Amino acid sequence: MHTNQVKEFLLELQALIVERLEQVDGKPFRKDEWQRPQGGGGLTRLIEEGNVLERGGVNFSHVMGDKLPPSATAHRPELAGRHWQAMGVSLVMHPRNPYAPTSHMNVRFFVAEKEGEAPVWWFGGGMDLTPYYGFEEDARHFHDMCHRSLRNFGDDYYPRYKKWCDEYFFLKHRNEPRGIGGIFFDDLSSLPSPASGGEGKASAPGTDAFEHCFNLIESVGDHFLPAYVPLLERRAETPYGEHERDFQAYRRGRYVEFNLVWDRGTLFGLQSGGRTESILMSLPPIVKWRYDWQPEPGSAEAKLYSDFLRPRDWLNDIA
Repeated sequence: MHTNQVKEFLLELQALIVERLEQVDGKPFRKDEWQRPQGGGGLTRLIEEGNVLERGGVNFSHVMGDKLPPSATAHRPELAGRHWQAMGVSLVMHPRNPYAPTSHMNVRFFVAEKEGEAPVWWFGGGMDLTPYYGFEEDARHFHDMCHRSLRNFGDDYYPRYKKWCDEYFFLKHRNEPRGIGGIFFDDLSSLPSPASGGEGKASAPGTDAFEHCFNLIESVGDHFLPAYVPLLERRAETPYGEHERDFQAYRRGRYVEFNLVWDRGTLFGLQSGGRTESILMSLPPIVKWRYDWQPEPGSAEAKLYSDFLRPRDWLNDIA
């Protein structure tokens, strides 16, 4: 394993994404370095009340310890009693304009070690899109970039990770998706099977499992900006009124519910003593809840539910 190489990539990715989003917004991101008393720390980059982004954060963290939180050992009980370290970049963008979608991206690396035993390691991550008003061309573009990020690693990666994303970012208590998905994966620690059809540098002869998995998260991270920025720039100046802002705030409530009730990353961060301000930077600044609200039939809001908030093959499906 080359943990320093992973850390260097993550810090470079954070800087690259922040630089590009500052160009889009026109205002700088705040820089906030922090230390975790139990070990490690991170660098939070945040913008609030920007020209385009009402709130956005691009976080790097590298934390470690001798006892894993319950959210981790419940998933992998064999890790109990191991020294661990986790590092990653996680971002969430909440634009002000309701026609511009919210987006999330995360790439991360985890390793748990114990003297006399082989280390246990894996990569995880993905990116997803949460529109408030649906545009087919935006959905297709985002999913096309997700597909491009994985196509050199195996033909089955995108369909598997898309399905995983659809299933993960689902509010079980609401029986509805958070958005239109993207890709999501965890526990990535092996080479693809010969039947997966991978090609290129990731599966070249002599490539080991660590290199293959690291190359994959590099590709996912590198595809976020071309996946999201064109949508942000396309919709940021669309005229809107209080009606659209009100619906955006209502739908943002679903984002909050998912992150606080179901998201494993939020639970891991809070249970492991992570920095609360950085963990909860993913929450939108203005949110509303209403009792048993229903969209008006035939409206753009109703179309979001009927045409977008359901699993679809965005690369091939024609509505």
